[in-house]
Parts: sequence; structure tokens; C-alpha cells
Amino acid sequence: MIHITPTLAIDESEVVLDFVHASGPGGQNINKVATAVQLRFDVRNTTSLPEGVRERLARLAGRRMSKDGVLVIEARQHRTQTRNREEAIDRLVALIRRAAEKPKERRRSRPSRAARERRLESKRRRAQMKRMRHRVPGPED
Repeated sequence: MIHITPTLAIDESEVVLDFVHASGPGGQNINKVATAVQLRFDVRNTTSLPEGVRERLARLAGRRMSKDGVLVIEARQHRTQTRNREEAIDRLVALIRRAAEKPKERRRSRPSRAARERRLESKRRRAQMKRMRHRVPGPED
């Protein structure tokens, strides 16, 4: 089990890890060892996450989400498979934690009377300033 929050966890069998060749540092190992990790998590069909969390996760994932509802996270920064694997899982956990937070419900509010008056007064001052910039026709015009 991969623990996300005290009440939320996903089964490791729902996470698919593929190891691929990575570009970048690695020396002679670069052509022999597949160190980059491609983590796949099927958000649309998972049973571990509640509906609201899945929807927010899909929205947060953006381009990382395929049309089939599969979240793909790539980790290739480190030279070893284990560190890249840990990083990919950490990034998945962080993303799910962000999705698990319920957004604060917005309450509609109205500006106070004083705030409306301040706004209108500043608009009047600005308009007056602009009026002062206009060219006044002289006696020769």
C-alpha cells in the first residue's frame, strides 16, 4: 500500500512502473541500463480514490493525463532506477495529496458602502486629472 493521507491509500498493484533508457548523465551505463521510470496510474478506473479526488486529480494532472484517463509520470533525473522510482512515486503521492484537499467554498460578498464610495471617488479624481490635460483653445484658435 502507498499511503497518501491517514485515511487515503492506493494499492501498489494499481501503479505500473516501466523502466526505459534515459538521456543525460550515466556514463557508459547509459546504453546498457534502463534507469528512467515511467509511472502509470489509471485514475479513471481506480477504486482506491473517492470520486471528488479523482476529478480534482484529473484536473491537476493536465497534460500528464492521457485520453484514457491514465496518469503518466516520468522520472529520469537520477542515475539509478531506485532513486527515479522513488521520485516518481513521491510525485504521484504529492499530486494525489493536492487533489485530496477540498477547495474552500467561496461565499459571495458585496463591497461595503464606504468601499464603493472610495472607488467612485478615485475614479472622479482620475477623470479630473485627465480633463486637466486637455488642450484649452486659445484666442488665436
